[in-house]
Amino acid sequence: MNRTAYLADRLKEVYINGYWIANTNIKEQLNHINFLEANEIWHGNNCIGAITFHLNYYLSGILSAVNDGELKIKDRLSFDYTPMESEEQWSKLKTELIHHAEQIIKYVSQLNVHSLDEPFFDMKYGNWLRNIDGIIEHSYYHLGQIVLLSKNIKQKLPNN
Repeated sequence: MNRTAYLADRLKEVYINGYWIANTNIKEQLNHINFLEANEIWHGNNCIGAITFHLNYYLSGILSAVNDGELKIKDRLSFDYTPMESEEQWSKLKTELIHHAEQIIKYVSQLNVHSLDEPFFDMKYGNWLRNIDGIIEHSYYHLGQIVLLSKNIKQKLPNN
């Protein structure tokens, strides 16, 4: 297996269907959370909805940069989240995140192996390999948050 296929598989594991590292994945976890739970703040932490928005913000920003060559995402905007008012809004956000993850996975799987050593849009961001690894690690970090928040929120809220 070449490096791009390996990285695409790792992205697929964390977002879509993996169980090897965390015994779960982002898609599976989000499917068991309703919009009230997604908006619930537990002990001052970011809510699951905000974390989902954050992950989607980065993936959609990278996809946009792939299309126009300019990385425009800003850390200060990555948690610019407005709580959802309906299950439909929550469903839309989850669908967008998984769709963007699938697009990133496809893009990475089609990258030329030599592209991994090329600058990630600008040399100041490092190379593609470093950034894809960063996306994977960042996603696992937030998956862990989602799992812990979900367990605690489900114990806290009535009817769960």
